[in-house]
Amino acid sequence: MSAVALLILGALAAGCAAPPQRDQASALHPPLAEAWQRAPGDGPARPADAQLLAQWWRGIGDPLLGVLIDEALVANLDLRSAQAALARARALRDVAAAGQRLQVGSSGSAGRNRSNERNSTSLSLNLDASWEPDAFGGLAAGVAAAVAQAESSAMNLAATRIAVAGEVALAYLQWHGTRRQIRLAEDNLALQAESLQVAQWRSGAGLATVLDVEQARSNVEQTRARLPALRSTLQQTEHRLALLLGQPPTALGERLAQQAPGVAALPALPPLPALGLPADLLRRRPDIRAAEASASAALATLRQREAERLPRFSITGRLGLQALKLAALGEPAALVAGLSAAIQWPALDGGAGHAQVEAQQAALDGARVDYQAAVLTAQQDVENTLAALAAGREQVTSLESAAASAADAASLARLRYQSGLIDFTPLLDAQRSALAADDALASARTELALNQVRLYKALGGGWEAPALPTTLTHTNGRP
Repeated sequence: MSAVALLILGALAAGCAAPPQRDQASALHPPLAEAWQRAPGDGPARPADAQLLAQWWRGIGDPLLGVLIDEALVANLDLRSAQAALARARALRDVAAAGQRLQVGSSGSAGRNRSNERNSTSLSLNLDASWEPDAFGGLAAGVAAAVAQAESSAMNLAATRIAVAGEVALAYLQWHGTRRQIRLAEDNLALQAESLQVAQWRSGAGLATVLDVEQARSNVEQTRARLPALRSTLQQTEHRLALLLGQPPTALGERLAQQAPGVAALPALPPLPALGLPADLLRRRPDIRAAEASASAALATLRQREAERLPRFSITGRLGLQALKLAALGEPAALVAGLSAAIQWPALDGGAGHAQVEAQQAALDGARVDYQAAVLTAQQDVENTLAALAAGREQVTSLESAAASAADAASLARLRYQSGLIDFTPLLDAQRSALAADDALASARTELALNQVRLYKALGGGWEAPALPTTLTHTNGRP
């Protein structure tokens, strides 16, 4: 008991050596825009619909897309890897928490010795207990760091979930857009083949030259040459989808052909969601929250490194039985007990402890910068996508008018050529213009749909965002 008293006195004496309280308040305060540069027609700012964003793909008029995303959220390999990382981080958190508790163990031994031609036997059974008082908060800081790391892993898992859902939707819409381009090329190829046949008839009747026939044939072959590249792109998109679902590359081709037959048309996308305010990203974007948790872990680790430079105390107790014979273990005289206290203080370490503290301080500064960078990058993602959506809407409107006019011009030129009112060159130009306009319109519509999906991703849609943690908002700097 005197040893315990000395231990307590040592702890009180060492209290004056507590680490200096640096100003470790997070002070992240990333610069935030007051409002988004909204695309026309989005309406006034209002809170974002969390439920709509959590499963935004449900609002898209395509049941197959929802099925594919649900399957990817179960089987995607990146998600499974992130889940394993989260399980590991939580296990390490439990390991750190166990260090604060009383440690109890048991031991036993049996031995036989020979000395001076005499044999002796020793037997012992012991119950050991130890406890380390957290005099300067080092153990608590280690636990806080492990908790923050587990939170960061959980947020990384959520970020992976957002990425997987978004990538599946992007690949699926790209697949639809490529199918639409293939169908347009095939339709134009059929019209051009008809024009070739007309040119051949007119040439045979002496009403057109061989030049008209060769120009028509060249036009047909150029259009036909686009199809292999488009079909290759379609197959590559199917392979990408299969990989996102954790399946072999060729696993989805037949399934997609069966469940999405007919003329390729993009699924109907709902109106843009309410964007909320830029500050809402701090809650909705898990990559931002992961960076925040990493900064919190760095702050807690700094407190731990500072505490490691101060004395560490431990109390150890033992209760056991010792005897020379097995039968004697049950006698009162076999009972032994002990209590001891210890102190460890790395007074002279050549500056290693100070260097570790400074290194961790630099790590904390870097984590804060990473957090601010994550916030600014998230805002940039939203602003870039909004700008692309605004430009895409204008582009689609213009291309719709251009495609309609080009189709009318091609139809009129075909009729005039068949009537012998014009030669083949105006018809050739009109058909090429119509194909180019249709292809550009299909690409623009696809890109517009893709940008809307990118907006969902940029807004942090695809997961249920829990309440924002406050680990970095305490004014005393402790996590």
